[in-house]
Amino acid sequence: MIDITIPDVGEGVTEATIVQWNYAVGDTVEKGAVVVEVMTDKVNMEVETESAGFLTEILHGADEELPVGTVIGRIDPGRQS
Repeated sequence: MIDITIPDVGEGVTEATIVQWNYAVGDTVEKGAVVVEVMTDKVNMEVETESAGFLTEILHGADEELPVGTVIGRIDPGRQS
């Protein structure tokens, strides 16, 4: 499994809020796909996948504020279409 995490953008940012998921559990995602959008008090970010596969878990939903580094979802790279 590959974890999708709240990225560290530096600049003293310690938390981010999930804006929206662009895929649902079970969807196939390509490497580099923007799976989730998050925002901090300084920047909005698109979080891309590191690998192709299936989105197997969404652990946190929209409007949740979470610490940087929190695992928010998982991709199974072994399950590709």
